[in-house]
Amino acid sequence: MTATDPLLTALAQGRCALSLLHGRIEAHIEKALQSAHDLSVREYSLLDVLGRQHDGEGGHLQMKQVADAVVLSQSATTRLVTRLDDRGLLARYLCPTDRRGIYADVTDTGRTLLDQARPTNEKALREALDQAATHPELAPLVRALEALGTPAVPAHECPA
Repeated sequence: MTATDPLLTALAQGRCALSLLHGRIEAHIEKALQSAHDLSVREYSLLDVLGRQHDGEGGHLQMKQVADAVVLSQSATTRLVTRLDDRGLLARYLCPTDRRGIYADVTDTGRTLLDQARPTNEKALREALDQAATHPELAPLVRALEALGTPAVPAHECPA
């Protein structure tokens, strides 16, 4: 393959379209969350991930797992957790079985804010996707994302 290979060119164009779509979605959601709830996209994502934790085996995420889930470095995640802890939206505590481990949970205040912000996030995402779908270079990516969110129905359960 050479740098002018059509496959490489198509892949590069696809990557650029994906980057453009991601940027548009993030910017639209950021604006909506900031104006309505004083939350950034990253703050919302962190609250959402931590809000889905549960009691029991494997229910609480370690900071590395949280960092992976919100697509940030561990140090950036720690700074984000600190900011949300300072705002009273999260609480940190030591792991009961490993004193080196630190966990974070969403506080009642954080859960209330998350519940209020979730419809804003979903509406802004839908708006951003609808806008992007009007652009021919982004429409296939929007369709692919929407397909990911559609649960597959097993063949034996498909209506006739």
